Amino acid sequence: MSSFASQTVEAARRALAVRLKTAAIESAELDARILTGHALGLDLTGLISAAQRELTSDESARLEEFACRRLAGEPVARILGHKEFWGLPLQLSSATLVPRPDTETVVELSLELLRAGGNLDRALRIADLGTGSGAILLALLSELPAAQGFGTDISEAALQTASANAARAGLSARATFVACDYASGLSGPFDLIVSNPPYIRTADIGGLAAEVRKYDPLVALDGGCDGLEAYRGLIPQAAGLLAPGAPLVVEAGQGQSSQIRALMAAAGLTPATAPKADLAGIPRAVAGHKMAR
Repeated sequence: MSSFASQTVEAARRALAVRLKTAAIESAELDARILTGHALGLDLTGLISAAQRELTSDESARLEEFACRRLAGEPVARILGHKEFWGLPLQLSSATLVPRPDTETVVELSLELLRAGGNLDRALRIADLGTGSGAILLALLSELPAAQGFGTDISEAALQTASANAARAGLSARATFVACDYASGLSGPFDLIVSNPPYIRTADIGGLAAEVRKYDPLVALDGGCDGLEAYRGLIPQAAGLLAPGAPLVVEAGQGQSSQIRALMAAAGLTPATAPKADLAGIPRAVAGHKMAR
């Protein structure tokens, strides 16, 4: 029997928050509100309006299931099945990472570089290498109404998720998804290439938070012995496909920006600007551009 049986909506929410706090989950209050609303199909206003009604047996059982999953370390976004990124609600799957706010720095820096070149309104060709849920590509397409985007991934399941997200966002007509290893299946030139590749060192995987280690796909996390394996492959590929003057923007792990800039230089790219830091001050988005002829 669910521990939420015969409780009011408000009492159930409070009880769930206590259980999550006891398990040392920092976002306990927020998680409890979101999961209670999801179990009952109510937004915040609905939760307030229904605060004193009693949960049905189905609602109680559903909330208990969500509680057990969260207590086991499953992220709220995975329980909900979706996550907002750049204002877009993105469907998730077991083949995709949960999009994180840090990754929005890649979108921000890309738009800054395009704006500086006066290219925001042009019919641009952009590529997202290792697109996953399609987060970066779809965010850029939502800001670049004349652009055509290409997202690649080695996972067919990830591409199906990305394609569904493109349809949901009304961007299918401008988004093409290709199954290949980074840029190997693409033909240039591109006016912008972006990527958030795996960059966690193999030896560090075991020390990641359970929310990441147990639920994000390993192939999207493991960057090899030094975390830079993916960059060694994708940066030369991207350099060969960029139009003259066009930028490559990638996400970097902590302490990796200078090494990534060196890999870009070795591939013939010059620094486009200083790396863009995330909210924690970590250099997160690194850019290089192909020299204009």
